[in-house]
Amino acid sequence: MSEPVRGVGDGTGRAGAGAGGGDVCAGDGDGQGDGGVWSGEWVAERLDVGLSGEGLRELIGLALRRNPKRAHLLVSRVLGKHVPERPGTVYGVGLRLGRRVRTLLGDALADAAVVLGYAETATGLGHSVADGIGGVTCLHSTRRAVPGVATAGGFEEEHSHATSHLLLPEDPGLLEGEGPLVLVDDEFSTGRTVRNTIAALHRRRPRERYVVVALTDMRSADDAAALEKFAAELGARVDVVALARGRVSLPHDVLERGQRLVAEAEAEAGAAVARDSAEVSAGAPVARAGLGAQAGSAPGAGPHDRPDDRPDDGPAPVPETAAGLPRTACPQPVRVELGWPPHLPDGGRHGFTAEHRARLDAALPGMAARLADALHADGALPTDGTLHADGALPTDGTLHADGALPTDGTLHADGPLPTDGTLHADGPLPTDGTLHADGALPPEGTIHADGATGHGGRGVDRAPRVLVLGCEELMYVPLRLAVALEERLGARADVRFSTTTRSPVLALDDPAYAVRTCLTFPAHDGTDAAGAAGPADPARLPEPARPAEPAASRYAYNVAPGGDPRRRFDAVVVVTDSAADTPALHAPGGLLDRLRDHTGGVLLAVVPSHRPLPPPLRGPAFSSYAPDEVGWLLQDLSDARLEAPTEEREEAIQRGGAHYAESLPVEYQPSAEYERLFHGALEASAGRVARAVGAVTETVLAERAGRGTGRPVLVSLARAGTPVGVLMRRWARHRHGLDLPHYAVSIVRGRGIDANALRWIAARHDPADVVFVDGWTGKGAITRELADALAQSGEPERHGRPGEFAEFDPEIAVLADPGGCVRTYGTREDFLIPSACLNSTVSGLISRTVLRADLVGPYDYHGAKCYRGLTGADVSGLFLDTVTSRFGEAASGADEDAAALLADDARAPTWAGWRAVERISEEYGIGDVNLVKPGVGETTRVLLRRVPWRVLTRRGAGRDLDHVRLLAEQRGVPVEETDELPYSCVGLIHPGYTRGATGADGRAAG
Repeated sequence: MSEPVRGVGDGTGRAGAGAGGGDVCAGDGDGQGDGGVWSGEWVAERLDVGLSGEGLRELIGLALRRNPKRAHLLVSRVLGKHVPERPGTVYGVGLRLGRRVRTLLGDALADAAVVLGYAETATGLGHSVADGIGGVTCLHSTRRAVPGVATAGGFEEEHSHATSHLLLPEDPGLLEGEGPLVLVDDEFSTGRTVRNTIAALHRRRPRERYVVVALTDMRSADDAAALEKFAAELGARVDVVALARGRVSLPHDVLERGQRLVAEAEAEAGAAVARDSAEVSAGAPVARAGLGAQAGSAPGAGPHDRPDDRPDDGPAPVPETAAGLPRTACPQPVRVELGWPPHLPDGGRHGFTAEHRARLDAALPGMAARLADALHADGALPTDGTLHADGALPTDGTLHADGALPTDGTLHADGPLPTDGTLHADGPLPTDGTLHADGALPPEGTIHADGATGHGGRGVDRAPRVLVLGCEELMYVPLRLAVALEERLGARADVRFSTTTRSPVLALDDPAYAVRTCLTFPAHDGTDAAGAAGPADPARLPEPARPAEPAASRYAYNVAPGGDPRRRFDAVVVVTDSAADTPALHAPGGLLDRLRDHTGGVLLAVVPSHRPLPPPLRGPAFSSYAPDEVGWLLQDLSDARLEAPTEEREEAIQRGGAHYAESLPVEYQPSAEYERLFHGALEASAGRVARAVGAVTETVLAERAGRGTGRPVLVSLARAGTPVGVLMRRWARHRHGLDLPHYAVSIVRGRGIDANALRWIAARHDPADVVFVDGWTGKGAITRELADALAQSGEPERHGRPGEFAEFDPEIAVLADPGGCVRTYGTREDFLIPSACLNSTVSGLISRTVLRADLVGPYDYHGAKCYRGLTGADVSGLFLDTVTSRFGEAASGADEDAAALLADDARAPTWAGWRAVERISEEYGIGDVNLVKPGVGETTRVLLRRVPWRVLTRRGAGRDLDHVRLLAEQRGVPVEETDELPYSCVGLIHPGYTRGATGADGRAAG
């Protein structure tokens, strides 16, 4: 390519469109010193650091790292990491950058893009950029090890405090697409990390287009040339989109000088703490409200308001007010239930799609309302929402005094101020909504009641200050919650947003320094923190995910007010995920405890941590089927003890003490005579089975040609449906060269279909393509169960959230439909399907599925066992191969059957079988249709794994029932012939069963 690297500048270097599409001011106070002092001046003067580039000082300040690899830190004022900022500003900057990416790429390429944000600082920015692009998936790298989740790659950020990044997409195919990859970071300094990332991913899946997005592009000419050369070598195009461009010039000895400054400041901090402790011990009031140097003074304040090196048994400095009086810590934190939507990911660690974003958008107003209610209840916000002091302001929320201000909420007096809500007169006040003129008003836009800022000399209360504080990589969800809260509260509160971090930075309480205060606390992320919050056994984590160096401390910057009481937050809302809601979070000295000294109230909102669903199990590790024949969306419970004697299970089930899916029957081992019957039945019926397989497959292919993508996805109902699904897949490949995806999922009568399995499928396939497959129908109970589960809401573990599965077609395609329960079938004859003759040994060695609360959690698949010990008796492959060998001879008959079925307007379900079951239940005094099992397949199941009472057969039924008669004889069950059966046979489970009943004594239900 002639231009492999392209830069897209902003021109002005100023932030642009906000959340509402208007202009965004690059910060408005917390990162700006008093009287307009730049918050990087302290570092610039002492380290001879130069910053060039239009608008950069409005976007960033400077601080000193406590990091041997880098001396300085560019502190963004619009990122929401180190500096609390208005949420709309933070989110709006990302939206604007995303819109510029769409303009750069064009709609077609933009729609195919995937966004990758860098942990930890750019996780929220990456999401926001993805929102600005619109309709794309966002993934972010992570430093959190997630046990059981395989890595899809990783890369190194060499200058970082924690260098290793992991990529843990739930869908590995997320990084396999052909569209552009958009990499988002807060600062584009040298380009080394970007080159490492692209190189790692390009080896895995080459792409033609990459876009790098950052708030600031600080590369040198050599760095830019290096990226251009790198792109040329890859044969790819790399574009760069940045909010502002500039350069940082550093002296050659900047690292040594920076380390020396940090050491001096920390020494001074230690001395200050010792002085405070001595004064407190002597009973003297301490005049300082916060430790630190004032502007222009020698280096002072240390990085912590409660340093880590303070002796455990030594006196702690007493938190104070500005007047030097002791301040009582706020009450215990209050937990707020957000009402988080079920199964919505907490962010992009494993991928966040457009559908996820739409669900979050819909839920945000309700969650913001719960936060607002909690803030009112906690006393952080006035209950009437008014802002007034000394009666100067009315109770309707408008701002006016002595008639000078109108009652429409605008602020102006004697005409100099406009009526559009902005504050400016003769130029002193800006038009960005902030309040300051000649230093008279505080730079963070609050209105105080201390007499310094009153209109006409009258004091006015400031709006309550509320901070929404995210935790490390969890930036996007807290940001969106903060934006929603800001929109809900309006002028009733000054809402800010920032997050904690693992990066150690020196804190100095100086207006000319960007990081003025720091709270240090133990890490509370239970997956990679050390100590009490750490994993029980890190050695058990997968090797690529094992933490390289546990980090014991975390930091919250600019949250404590320091020496300026105007910076104090009236309430802090901590938003974390459940993986980080550990004892360390709540312990003395933990984050929540540390915050209590510096705010009026602490609220905690916990978002459920998303746990990716695992990929399907496949043979030969799970089942004897080839890996491409079927993927089992089940969890392997092979090591669990689940089998119980048949009589014991039957009694528990009928007494209501257990569900049939909570245990397994002991696997029936056939006698030599029964095995001979199976082989004879297979040989006799293979052609008929092949014709039915062809008929149902051709019907499905014809009906689904105009739906979804036109390529069906077979989803068999484990386990009886799975051999049929494998055969349908083989037919489609044999006749049409189609390689249809095939998965097996669990459905349990009375409990519904496995919702997590459907979620996994829906995330990877169009639900309109899904065709549910079963072996046969009895009375239609499973047909009704599936329709109910897909159509209705109810318990989340049973049905999923309302409407979640509405795009799935509830119709089941079956090999045989003797009960008239479905529209799509191979035949309605009730004939022997050899796969019904046995249990696991004809079903890939897989047990019936299990659903038990102590084994299957709300985020697990249903379970099953693989009976590997029965490999010698396995005939699963024999059954499939024997039927497949008859495909050629069955083709013409299958085509005729399918054509007739497709032309039949009257093939709607008749439910004749259900009516027959009801009649039999009443006639035999059973009183429970679930104890009546119609059809050859269901009758065989009764004889193999339930306590049978009797078997009804249609008079004249032939060899199809030889195996039924043999099993009945072996179990002492009477066989009765009758003339009025729509099925060839019906099995009756013993009614009112208790142990001691033989199953053949003829007792009626009693």
